Amino acid sequence: MSGRGLIYSFVARGTVVLAEHTSYSGNFSTIAVQCLQKLPPNSNKYTYSCDGHTFNFLKDDAFVFLVVADEAAGRAVPFVFLDRVKDDFKQRYAGNIKNEEHPLVDDDDDDLFEDRFSIAYNLDRDFGPRLKEHMQYCIEHPEEISKLSKLKAQITEVKGIMMDNIEKVSI
Repeated sequence: MSGRGLIYSFVARGTVVLAEHTSYSGNFSTIAVQCLQKLPPNSNKYTYSCDGHTFNFLKDDAFVFLVVADEAAGRAVPFVFLDRVKDDFKQRYAGNIKNEEHPLVDDDDDDLFEDRFSIAYNLDRDFGPRLKEHMQYCIEHPEEISKLSKLKAQITEVKGIMMDNIEKVSI
Protein backbone atom coordinates (compact mmCIF):
# COMPACT_ATOMS: atom_id res chain seq x y z
CA MET A 1 0.00 0.00 0.00
CA SER A 2 1.54 3.31 -1.00
CA GLY A 3 1.40 6.58 0.92
CA ARG A 4 0.10 6.55 4.42
CA GLY A 5 -2.50 3.84 3.85
CA LEU A 6 -5.04 3.88 6.68
CA ILE A 7 -5.01 7.24 8.41
CA TYR A 8 -7.91 7.68 10.84
CA SER A 9 -10.70 5.50 12.16
CA PHE A 10 -13.64 5.69 14.54
CA VAL A 11 -16.63 3.84 15.90
CA ALA A 12 -19.79 5.87 16.43
CA ARG A 13 -23.30 5.29 17.67
CA GLY A 14 -25.55 7.58 15.69
CA THR A 15 -23.49 10.76 15.45
CA VAL A 16 -21.63 10.28 18.76
CA VAL A 17 -18.04 9.12 18.22
CA LEU A 18 -17.31 6.47 20.85
CA ALA A 19 -13.71 5.58 20.00
CA GLU A 20 -11.17 6.88 17.50
CA HIS A 21 -7.53 6.59 16.50
CA THR A 22 -5.05 8.35 14.24
CA SER A 23 -1.29 8.66 14.15
CA TYR A 24 -1.43 11.72 11.89
CA SER A 25 -2.36 15.35 12.28
CA GLY A 26 -5.01 16.90 10.11
CA ASN A 27 -8.68 17.69 9.97
CA PHE A 28 -9.73 14.09 9.26
CA SER A 29 -11.96 13.85 12.31
CA THR A 30 -13.81 17.07 11.49
CA ILE A 31 -14.50 16.03 7.89
CA ALA A 32 -15.41 12.49 8.99
CA VAL A 33 -18.03 13.75 11.46
CA GLN A 34 -19.46 16.07 8.78
CA CYS A 35 -19.71 13.09 6.40
CA LEU A 36 -21.22 10.96 9.18
CA GLN A 37 -24.05 13.45 9.56
CA LYS A 38 -24.80 13.22 5.82
CA LEU A 39 -24.74 9.43 5.38
CA PRO A 40 -27.64 8.14 3.30
CA PRO A 41 -30.00 5.98 5.36
CA ASN A 42 -30.48 3.32 2.69
CA SER A 43 -26.92 2.01 2.38
CA ASN A 44 -24.72 0.13 4.82
CA LYS A 45 -21.48 0.87 2.93
CA TYR A 46 -20.55 4.29 1.68
CA THR A 47 -17.42 6.11 0.52
CA TYR A 48 -16.74 9.84 0.15
CA SER A 49 -13.62 11.05 -1.67
CA CYS A 50 -11.88 14.27 -0.68
CA ASP A 51 -8.37 15.63 -1.45
CA GLY A 52 -6.78 12.26 -2.27
CA HIS A 53 -8.43 10.45 0.65
CA THR A 54 -11.44 8.18 0.95
CA PHE A 55 -13.81 8.30 3.92
CA ASN A 56 -15.19 4.75 4.10
CA PHE A 57 -18.23 4.04 6.25
CA LEU A 58 -19.78 0.74 7.32
CA LYS A 59 -23.12 0.88 9.12
CA ASP A 60 -24.27 -2.01 11.28
CA ASP A 61 -27.44 -1.57 13.32
CA ALA A 62 -27.04 1.75 15.13
CA PHE A 63 -23.24 1.73 14.89
CA VAL A 64 -21.09 3.33 12.23
CA PHE A 65 -17.49 2.33 11.58
CA LEU A 66 -15.20 4.64 9.59
CA VAL A 67 -11.71 4.56 8.18
CA VAL A 68 -9.99 7.34 6.26
CA ALA A 69 -7.49 6.00 3.73
CA ASP A 70 -5.26 7.23 0.92
CA GLU A 71 -7.09 6.87 -2.39
CA ALA A 72 -4.22 4.61 -3.48
CA ALA A 73 -5.42 2.03 -0.94
CA GLY A 74 -8.56 1.49 -3.04
CA ARG A 75 -11.80 0.40 -1.43
CA ALA A 76 -11.14 -3.27 -0.70
CA VAL A 77 -8.55 -2.86 2.07
CA PRO A 78 -10.51 -0.19 3.96
CA PHE A 79 -13.65 -2.33 3.95
CA VAL A 80 -11.78 -5.43 5.11
CA PHE A 81 -10.41 -3.26 7.93
CA LEU A 82 -13.94 -2.06 8.77
CA ASP A 83 -15.26 -5.64 8.85
CA ARG A 84 -12.45 -6.61 11.24
CA VAL A 85 -13.21 -3.64 13.50
CA LYS A 86 -16.97 -4.29 13.43
CA ASP A 87 -16.49 -7.96 14.34
CA ASP A 88 -14.08 -7.11 17.17
CA PHE A 89 -16.34 -4.35 18.51
CA LYS A 90 -19.44 -6.52 18.46
CA GLN A 91 -17.59 -9.43 20.08
CA ARG A 92 -16.28 -7.21 22.89
CA TYR A 93 -19.46 -5.26 23.55
CA ALA A 94 -22.27 -7.57 22.38
CA GLY A 95 -23.56 -7.95 25.93
CA ASN A 96 -23.86 -4.17 26.31
CA ILE A 97 -25.46 -3.40 22.95
CA LYS A 98 -29.19 -2.80 23.18
CA ASN A 99 -30.97 -1.79 20.01
CA GLU A 100 -34.10 -0.65 21.84
CA GLU A 101 -32.38 2.09 23.81
CA HIS A 102 -29.37 4.30 23.30
CA PRO A 103 -26.49 2.70 25.29
CA LEU A 104 -25.44 6.06 26.66
CA VAL A 105 -28.75 6.70 28.41
CA ASP A 106 -28.66 6.10 32.14
CA ASP A 107 -32.01 6.21 33.97
CA ASP A 108 -30.34 7.41 37.16
CA ASP A 109 -28.49 10.30 35.52
CA ASP A 110 -30.28 13.54 34.63
CA ASP A 111 -27.23 14.98 32.89
CA LEU A 112 -27.24 13.05 29.61
CA PHE A 113 -24.43 15.18 28.14
CA GLU A 114 -22.09 14.30 30.99
CA ASP A 115 -23.07 10.62 30.70
CA ARG A 116 -22.40 10.59 26.93
CA PHE A 117 -19.02 12.21 27.45
CA SER A 118 -18.06 9.76 30.19
CA ILE A 119 -19.04 6.60 28.32
CA ALA A 120 -17.59 7.80 25.01
CA TYR A 121 -14.33 8.67 26.81
CA ASN A 122 -14.18 5.24 28.46
CA LEU A 123 -14.84 3.46 25.15
CA ASP A 124 -12.18 5.59 23.45
CA ARG A 125 -9.68 4.59 26.15
CA ASP A 126 -10.68 0.93 25.83
CA PHE A 127 -11.26 0.51 22.09
CA GLY A 128 -9.04 3.27 20.62
CA PRO A 129 -5.90 1.10 21.02
CA ARG A 130 -7.75 -1.77 19.29
CA LEU A 131 -8.39 0.51 16.30
CA LYS A 132 -4.66 1.25 16.20
CA GLU A 133 -3.84 -2.48 16.30
CA HIS A 134 -6.25 -3.25 13.45
CA MET A 135 -4.83 -0.37 11.37
CA GLN A 136 -1.25 -1.55 11.93
CA TYR A 137 -2.16 -5.13 11.07
CA CYS A 138 -3.85 -4.17 7.81
CA ILE A 139 -0.93 -1.91 6.80
CA GLU A 140 1.71 -4.52 7.72
CA HIS A 141 -0.09 -7.47 6.04
CA PRO A 142 -1.39 -6.08 2.72
CA GLU A 143 -1.10 -9.41 0.90
CA GLU A 144 -3.27 -11.20 3.46
CA ILE A 145 -5.83 -8.37 3.46
CA SER A 146 -5.89 -8.42 -0.35
CA LYS A 147 -6.52 -12.18 -0.37
CA LEU A 148 -9.27 -11.78 2.22
CA SER A 149 -10.84 -9.01 0.14
CA LYS A 150 -10.85 -11.22 -2.98
CA LEU A 151 -12.33 -14.11 -1.01
CA LYS A 152 -15.12 -11.89 0.34
CA ALA A 153 -15.86 -10.68 -3.20
CA GLN A 154 -16.09 -14.30 -4.41
CA ILE A 155 -18.39 -15.22 -1.53
CA THR A 156 -20.61 -12.24 -2.32
CA GLU A 157 -20.73 -13.29 -5.98
CA VAL A 158 -21.62 -16.89 -5.11
CA LYS A 159 -24.25 -15.70 -2.65
CA GLY A 160 -25.80 -13.55 -5.39
CA ILE A 161 -25.88 -16.49 -7.80
CA MET A 162 -27.46 -18.70 -5.13
CA MET A 163 -30.13 -16.09 -4.38
CA ASP A 164 -30.91 -15.78 -8.10
CA ASN A 165 -31.22 -19.56 -8.38
CA ILE A 166 -33.48 -19.74 -5.32
CA GLU A 167 -35.71 -17.05 -6.81
CA LYS A 168 -35.91 -18.96 -10.11
CA VAL A 169 -36.83 -22.19 -8.34
CA SER A 170 -39.52 -20.60 -6.20
CA ILE A 171 -41.24 -18.88 -9.15
